[in-house]
Amino acid sequence: MTRSMRAWRVRTPGPIRERPLELVEVPVPEPAPGEVLVRVLTCGVCRTDLHVAEGDLPVRRPHVTPGHEIVGEVVARGADLPGAVPRFAIGDRVGIAWLRSTCGTCRHCRAGAENLCVASQYTGWDADGGYAEYAVVREAYAYRIPDGFDATAGAPLLCAGIIGYRALRRAQVPPGGRLGLYGFGGSAHLTAQLALAQGVEVHVLTRGEAARALALRLGAASAGDARELPPVALDSAILFAPAGDIVPYALAALAPGGTLAVAGIHLSDIPALNYQQHLFHERTVTSVESNTRRDGEEFLTLAARLGIRAHTTEYAFTDAPQALEYLAAGDVEGAGVLRIG
Repeated sequence: MTRSMRAWRVRTPGPIRERPLELVEVPVPEPAPGEVLVRVLTCGVCRTDLHVAEGDLPVRRPHVTPGHEIVGEVVARGADLPGAVPRFAIGDRVGIAWLRSTCGTCRHCRAGAENLCVASQYTGWDADGGYAEYAVVREAYAYRIPDGFDATAGAPLLCAGIIGYRALRRAQVPPGGRLGLYGFGGSAHLTAQLALAQGVEVHVLTRGEAARALALRLGAASAGDARELPPVALDSAILFAPAGDIVPYALAALAPGGTLAVAGIHLSDIPALNYQQHLFHERTVTSVESNTRRDGEEFLTLAARLGIRAHTTEYAFTDAPQALEYLAAGDVEGAGVLRIG
């Protein structure tokens, strides 16, 4: 007899206020060789889920189940792959993240840049994700959650934290430098903690009053509006907000030689730039695409060692649409997490 489970699926992408998600009853997935079946305990609510639900990203899998910040428990294993050593046992707690698979053979994979793999696939976009009671994942792409994090605190680490870590590296912050964070949701509030722990001076620029208050509590030197200059020139900046019109403001805030890293998977159009005002003095603009598994392992180790903690708001599994509406409203304090198991 086939077991069933509850899952949210994107019926037809559209504005989140029009409720594009529907709650359905579907069969529990069967783990293929090399995969594990995970009973989902929690799943973080990420802005990428909102992009998938609203259609900002092209449809890769019709009626997909979103969610890629998954903490759960292994309840079944597929057959072992020839020559592979099992990484997880029944009962182990694991994390499922955005990067789901890569080809392993293209020039990017061979060069250690699997985040640029030409055949990469992603949880909650190419395959069903964690807005469900069960999910499957290839063992090679799952993470062991550090013991110091419960299921709620661990969920945002798996995308918000990992992507923030890669964005911080791409931003080329000098030791003891000044970093601007544009937008201050799930990813930025974890990145701020990591930067502060490394001796960086952090300035937050965001529209939400609650987000600004959180930034100051965490130790930011200032918190102001994204369309105003920070009190000091910045050595580096990271744009987390999906708003291209902020790019000129962030570039104008950079000191000579500064770097702006754009961290989102989706960005609205960037307006015309003035060369002298925005790009001269050897300012650099770079983007961030996904992450490598090495990024994930490094960040989780650092998060445990440095005591990085996600500030979370829990939602019941049945309240997934409301959680995305809250995220879309913009005044987010920390990260939303669905409690499922």
